[in-house]
Amino acid sequence: LLVVLVTEKGCLVKGSTSTPNQAGSSVSSNAAIHQGLEAKLHQQPKPQDPHNNVPVIDLSLSNDDERLIQQIARACQDPGFFQVINHGISMELIQTFRRQCELYYDLPATLKQGWKRSKRNARGYFDDEYTKQKLDWKQALDVGVPGSRDWTLADNDPRNEQCCDGLNQFPPTSVLPEYRQVTVAYMQACETLSKRLALLMAKGLHWLRRHEEREDDAAALPADPSFVAEDDPFLLDMAANHSSYLRTNYYPPHNTASSPSSSSQSSSTLGISPHKDAGFLTVLLQDDDCHSLQVPRHGTHGDWMTVSPIPGALTINTGDMAQIWSNDAYQAPLHRVLTSSSQRRYSAPFFYNPPYHTTIQPFMSTTTTAARSMYHPVLWAYFRAVRFAGDWTNLGVEIQIEHFRKDLGDDPMASRRHLRVQDLFQKQGMDTKPFDVEQYAALLSMAETQK
Repeated sequence: LLVVLVTEKGCLVKGSTSTPNQAGSSVSSNAAIHQGLEAKLHQQPKPQDPHNNVPVIDLSLSNDDERLIQQIARACQDPGFFQVINHGISMELIQTFRRQCELYYDLPATLKQGWKRSKRNARGYFDDEYTKQKLDWKQALDVGVPGSRDWTLADNDPRNEQCCDGLNQFPPTSVLPEYRQVTVAYMQACETLSKRLALLMAKGLHWLRRHEEREDDAAALPADPSFVAEDDPFLLDMAANHSSYLRTNYYPPHNTASSPSSSSQSSSTLGISPHKDAGFLTVLLQDDDCHSLQVPRHGTHGDWMTVSPIPGALTINTGDMAQIWSNDAYQAPLHRVLTSSSQRRYSAPFFYNPPYHTTIQPFMSTTTTAARSMYHPVLWAYFRAVRFAGDWTNLGVEIQIEHFRKDLGDDPMASRRHLRVQDLFQKQGMDTKPFDVEQYAALLSMAETQK
């Protein structure tokens, strides 16, 4: 089963009660599970899950079908999460990828530590990430599009060094012979799905503007009658040069006697604290019996509802860059991940991100004035680099898209500070230089303290 999500976290399997730094027992053969999944795939889920009110959208419709376009637009407006069926990723690939994830986290901790990400490389294994200044209860591995965009090259090939995120650290074939090949195939399948979803989001945004323009809506941007989503420069650039990455998460059973890292204690029983995804959209794979993803219940404060994955579906959510691009028409939803006291859990979110060189700003038609834009332009490489610095260690601050809002209320100088530091980041060519978290942390500190 599968769930794709535009967030950054999720779940996969159950097993032993080992802590994150211990090797877990391997999962038993999934042949019977696979047969059950195939049977469930032929069941048509209801248009909406009555337990969590997250829309379920059938992607078997054509990209020009207004019913599909409208459903995507409405789901991106509220709640920002939806599940998709008939998404085009085969169950055979999904099951094979899941098995490789299990095998990776069953490896000895000392082996995985040898592939750990560092201050000079954002990619690799880790068990010490912070979300909103709280330590996550998980192990994880990040792999992304190589700097050369050539998967046939070795991970450490010099041609891959011009990448704002660093170099991949796949386990060698001598340890896991099929891991790299299967993972790349799954990433490419998610990439294809994400490109289609981004296109539908653009069509949906145009549909909203054609049908819902209101004179009293300051955030509304009028529709351009000549707009053709397939020819949109932003979508074409993102499809060709995206900076996406795939994360696999392992959430061990949580108990007070263990910690996710050998050197620190988790500050809560959450696998991942409440957060929003930074990129454009997320595709999440999780177990159908792993109900750990939660979103705020509509119209409430502090009341969380669990997103129950539908067998055979993927869960999708919008990210911060989509919210800016849509001028707040689409919302990047807050979400969190629970832990379990008895189950091993896995997840695999694919983050579809803009190119590093791209400046994200509200989609403007030829009839729109900049005064109606809610955000200042955001350079994705800067936002990604500085956000990572806050995830790497507890700096006490974290960059948010609110820092780029034009109507910033509590701290009207915040956007000016970040725009100045963002300009410095770009002038120094840091978007094309090798990854360096200490430089990024210094930039974040500068943006928070300068006058």
